[in-house]
Amino acid sequence: MLKDITLGQYFPGTSLAHRLDPRTKLLLTVIYIVALFCAKSFFSYLLIALVLFTGIKVSGVAPKALVRGLKPILFIICFTAVLNLFYTPGETLASFWIFKITKEGIFTAFFMVLRITMLIMGTFLLTYTTSPIALTDGMEALLGPLKRVRVPVHELAMMMSIALRFIPTLIEETDKIMSAQKARGADFESGNLIERAKALVPILVPLFISAFRRADELAVAMECRCYHGGEGRTKLHVLRYKPRDYLVLAAYAAVLAGVLVLARFGL
Repeated sequence: MLKDITLGQYFPGTSLAHRLDPRTKLLLTVIYIVALFCAKSFFSYLLIALVLFTGIKVSGVAPKALVRGLKPILFIICFTAVLNLFYTPGETLASFWIFKITKEGIFTAFFMVLRITMLIMGTFLLTYTTSPIALTDGMEALLGPLKRVRVPVHELAMMMSIALRFIPTLIEETDKIMSAQKARGADFESGNLIERAKALVPILVPLFISAFRRADELAVAMECRCYHGGEGRTKLHVLRYKPRDYLVLAAYAAVLAGVLVLARFGL
């Protein structure tokens, strides 16, 4: 299960998606999420699905990598579908005990599962095709106007970048600790909920120790390199928009406009 968590991983490549400006990809992700939450009908979701599949094809990322990333949240998806299926008011199709399945509930559950799945896959595509350093630069550039009101934009972007960078590292560390504990006879799968929670203590303690040790080593390394925040710092790679960035942004804006029109006319 831990190996299925792919958040924060970056797959190097030379595709169009990899070569886009990180600011463009962040804006595309925002537009994609807004369009997804504005979608109200089958045609709207079909349009967004076409955009998602096109992005996957262009990026060169294997679809199974995106599907594998859905496994850790499969329970949340199923739980959300069940809640919408039984607790959405409308025309009753079947009922038993306190549960009632409605026509509207079936459609709502289907579209909710579709929305969550496409949301996760679309946002994962951002981290798969953008390195943490590029994400930091892009986020800092987009939030740059907030510096005028003394918001520590550079520090916030740096923290988010470090968090994304260390997610795969901590997952790998957790997997190693679990394997070591299993080799010593630990059992994490049998027993009731309380017993399973107690069995996690031998994992959490060394994991927290390792995380704090890595944080301390990172802080010392940054101090040795005279890091004092973003003030006065220059960029090794200066971000510049290219024609392809404007074209892709225009295409996504057209998709968002199409979704809004479809939602306006109930299509």
